[in-house]
Amino acid sequence: MKPVRVGICGLGTVGGGTFNVLTRNADEITRRAGRPIVIEQVAYRTPNPACDITGIHSTQDIFAVATNPSVDVVVELIGGYETAYELVMAAIENGKHVVTANKALIAVHGNEIFQAAHDKGVIVAFEAAVAGGIPIIKALREGLGANRIEWLAGIINGTGNFILTHMRDEGRAFEDVLAEAQALGYAEADPTFDVEGIDAAHKLTILASIAYGVPLQFDKAYTEGIAKITAEDVEQADNLGYIIKHLGISKRTEDGLELRVHPTLIPKERLLANVHGVKNAIAVMGDAVGPTLYYGAGAGAEPTASAIIADLLDVARNINTDHHYRVPYLAFSGVGEGTDQPVILNMEDITTAYYLRLLAVDRPGVLARVATTLAEEGISIEALIQKDSTEGELVPIILMTHRTREKNMNEAIRRIEAMVDIAGDVTRIRVESLDEQE
Repeated sequence: MKPVRVGICGLGTVGGGTFNVLTRNADEITRRAGRPIVIEQVAYRTPNPACDITGIHSTQDIFAVATNPSVDVVVELIGGYETAYELVMAAIENGKHVVTANKALIAVHGNEIFQAAHDKGVIVAFEAAVAGGIPIIKALREGLGANRIEWLAGIINGTGNFILTHMRDEGRAFEDVLAEAQALGYAEADPTFDVEGIDAAHKLTILASIAYGVPLQFDKAYTEGIAKITAEDVEQADNLGYIIKHLGISKRTEDGLELRVHPTLIPKERLLANVHGVKNAIAVMGDAVGPTLYYGAGAGAEPTASAIIADLLDVARNINTDHHYRVPYLAFSGVGEGTDQPVILNMEDITTAYYLRLLAVDRPGVLARVATTLAEEGISIEALIQKDSTEGELVPIILMTHRTREKNMNEAIRRIEAMVDIAGDVTRIRVESLDEQE
């Protein structure tokens, strides 16, 4: 059969991995696709010495790939927002199918990209945009297609998971482990996207849209980072039977959908609690299948290349199929049409349990006033730890609460921090059971 001709834009870590896997496994890929998938052209700013591009057309102009009449599929691996957006839209306008690993691009511009692709009858595939080599997009969109998804929760940023793992295993401070992650190349010189949860929020936005069939709404995702987590928090969580993970969580509720990224205490026995280092994992609860877990490498040259080439295989198989009969980009037909779709809830409206750590002057009645304040906001205490001290000294108090509304907890924390016997800010970490029997 006629080969599918690919233009790769970007020959860095992921682009180089994609080039090499496509080349190395060409025969196997051809057998799976039913036709050859060949590299027609590559565009790159800097040559990659790991890639032998002898005999392949090359250019420094990525837009030359988007307009090349010999290219069937543009693989966008340059990253970022605006230039990548311009490249993808140019490729679509020129009738090219697109494969991308760019989660920021899809989370922010996906709705308009998908509309443009629909209008042109081309495919936009983005398996590699979430969790690297883990085929979570295909699992949600196709494998779990019979299910009403109740919730999903994921460790979807390897840098944050590396930091929290080493803080727990070695009792080290956040800043110390972050510096090690940067030295090892797991974290960027500016780690904001990773440690503040922005990267995870991009990915969660995509997962939630596919799980529930709603438009991409990155601007409505609540995002909180891990920079304020201390070694003491990690130790106290461990003593209470929990592990702290930086999770992306989305739930279906009667009032709407939750979309939130933040540090979370989860019970030690949960499967997600035992995902360590730079690995990623996503737990998905379907009404028919029950709990499922998807685990693997969330980044890296060849793991990500694995997902990119899986998308190329899908394009090769469906290239001659009328676009009305292809799997919808966000799993459901008519996403964004009509007004009866669930809304994304404000963070104040979510309900969860909480871990609180506060520094109080050790005087009679202080703890009672804290407990009274919580009770007045409708919050009940599940567990309490207070360390011994000399009267008048500052002592840390650890509280675990039952489930309550975030709005009530915000008001309680405001009132507690205003007390004269409380020093500094109250540390708040949300607690999720992620009950696999739900």
